[in-house]
Amino acid sequence: MPRSLYEIKIVTDFAAAHNLRNFRGKCENLHGHNWKVEVVLRGRRLDESEVLLDFGELKQATRSLLAQLDHQYLNDLPFFQNRNPSSENIAGFIFDHLREHFNTEDLWVQRVSAWESDNACASVIHDGVDDPSARESSL
Repeated sequence: MPRSLYEIKIVTDFAAAHNLRNFRGKCENLHGHNWKVEVVLRGRRLDESEVLLDFGELKQATRSLLAQLDHQYLNDLPFFQNRNPSSENIAGFIFDHLREHFNTEDLWVQRVSAWESDNACASVIHDGVDDPSARESSL
């Protein structure tokens, strides 16, 4: 019999400036975005309240993390000192931090998407490997 999975998603945002190094285009210049961030958690079991996770808990953890990025020049932040602050790496930053906070055997961060405009986003997606060292990260 197939097992059911549950999924929840929140959407939030932050504003920041950045420039992409070695990009060979307009984005090498200093510019900013109002990023929209989508966070999706997936799990196998509902808790005693019959929810996967309280939306408020996910929102709080995500907002707390995004406060580190909001209204900052991303290139100056330690995580982006040796990485381009691309949408892909922003999504990875958020994914890795939230994964450390939420992942268990029955609950995991499935996807984080960082939208830099209404029609362009980058996502990091859970690959099924739960080992925290599976993704290279120096947060």
